[in-house]
Amino acid sequence: MFVDRVLSGMRPTGNLHLGHYHGVLKNWLALQQRYECLFFVADWHALTTHYDSPGMIEQHSWEMVIDWLAAGVDPDQATLFIQSKVPAHAELYLLLSMITPLGWLERVPTYKDQQEKLSEKDLGTYGFLGYPLLQSADILIYRANLVPVGEDQAPHLEFTREISRRFNHIFGKEPDFEARVEQAIKKMGSKHGKRYGELRSRYLEQGDENALVEARSLLLEQQNLNAEDRERLSGYLEGRSKVILPEPQTLLTQASRMPGLDGQKMSKSYGNTIGLREDADSIAKKIRTMPTDPARIRRSDPGNPEKCPVWQFHQLYSSADTRNWVQQGCTSAGIGCLECKQPIVQAILDEQAPILERARMYEDDPAQVRKIVTEGCEKANQLAEETMRDVRTALGLAYP
Repeated sequence: MFVDRVLSGMRPTGNLHLGHYHGVLKNWLALQQRYECLFFVADWHALTTHYDSPGMIEQHSWEMVIDWLAAGVDPDQATLFIQSKVPAHAELYLLLSMITPLGWLERVPTYKDQQEKLSEKDLGTYGFLGYPLLQSADILIYRANLVPVGEDQAPHLEFTREISRRFNHIFGKEPDFEARVEQAIKKMGSKHGKRYGELRSRYLEQGDENALVEARSLLLEQQNLNAEDRERLSGYLEGRSKVILPEPQTLLTQASRMPGLDGQKMSKSYGNTIGLREDADSIAKKIRTMPTDPARIRRSDPGNPEKCPVWQFHQLYSSADTRNWVQQGCTSAGIGCLECKQPIVQAILDEQAPILERARMYEDDPAQVRKIVTEGCEKANQLAEETMRDVRTALGLAYP
């Protein structure tokens, strides 16, 4: 049986901003409290779209790790590593490519979307076409069964499940599978073994889902079965042999509520961001020069907060009392736009204070950052190699 394991990563394409913090990192902080978590720098993925400017990837990678640590990601609770420092990602990617139909890659929704959005780049490359499969290898190499994604990334995870099912169907066979199943059933004892056989027949012959649920519970209750026995009997129960690469499940995350300075989603491509570690003067200047309700030409003109990008920040950062103050003051022209913006400036600076304090600690000690990543890479390599031993054996590549 496989443990609950979360995998998530980010591409090192520049400094992180508050959109990353509210959309991804705060979720990571919650997940690391509940699960075994692996968070990785997806530097190979950065090359799928930034292959023509690789010079900044290493610097961006180290800066991004500092951002993670500054935000509160705890290396004692989560494993932090760099994708390219775990070569098994590439090996599994290659092996999975042997069984991946070309049409599966071409139908991934974001493939054509990204080509259109990044039309200034030449993305007619094998690497860009294959990046969903590289994502699948990233997940499957650690047998991660929980992957936090937004709705726009859900098709990528379904693609990964399809790859997992295809691999297990083609290669998940042991030469002596039936004999091992019989031995495992004997370990259950005659009573439980007989009941397992009855439930399996009901499920396979009649499609009885209740029988499947009961049989799974029965397997979990058996003290005489080891993890491989349970895995083998689970596969036999469902009409397959052995699960080598388990199917990951979606941990659907809410869309980020972090607005950009212009009211659109905060994004580097829109030039509307506030950096996670941006200095206070720059933040104050950006907020104070934000566009507001166009109806408020003069200080005495009443406005409508619903038509003002600043109001979106108040919804995220301000208390109910402050929001009421903004509503009343704006609609009556009782407060000016600069007055309205000041609580936002202060709220962002307050949010950043502990982040900047932690960041300084790691900025002053880059050796500690490298030590954390080195240890994370070592653990990631160990986990990846456990998977690859089974994969190589299944493909007949386990040479002595």
